[in-house]
Amino acid sequence: MNKRYTVDLTSLMRLYETNYAKLLPLLPKSDDVGDECAYLVFEHEYRLKITESTRYTTVICLWLHNETDAVEYLVPRLTVRLYHDAKVAEVCSAQQISQLKPRYDYPNLRMYQKDEKHQVNRFLGDWLTYCLKNGLRKQSIC
Repeated sequence: MNKRYTVDLTSLMRLYETNYAKLLPLLPKSDDVGDECAYLVFEHEYRLKITESTRYTTVICLWLHNETDAVEYLVPRLTVRLYHDAKVAEVCSAQQISQLKPRYDYPNLRMYQKDEKHQVNRFLGDWLTYCLKNGLRKQSIC
């Protein structure tokens, strides 16, 4: 019998909170729309750009920059909303998924995993940990 997936809200919120804490040191100095930072992680350049900024939220775009030989849909690209009053960061869109649902029926036409939203937010956490441990901020952009 195939058990229906249920969202583990406690685990997901904990992930949002840790991602928020990891993102703060990587953000540009000001929170103006268009502000951008770049990080060199070994031979790769990752960019972080503020695309929306309000009193309680900030939306940023994170992507791998300048990978000329990579196929576009394989280049990591995430849109993340930071909620400053709750101190959480949630991935809003990733790659070709414009809006992530909390759960998906499986199988589905696009073959998203049942817990796609959780997996994408976990990927963000791993990516942020990687950048914090190995990245160098490019001063010319930040």
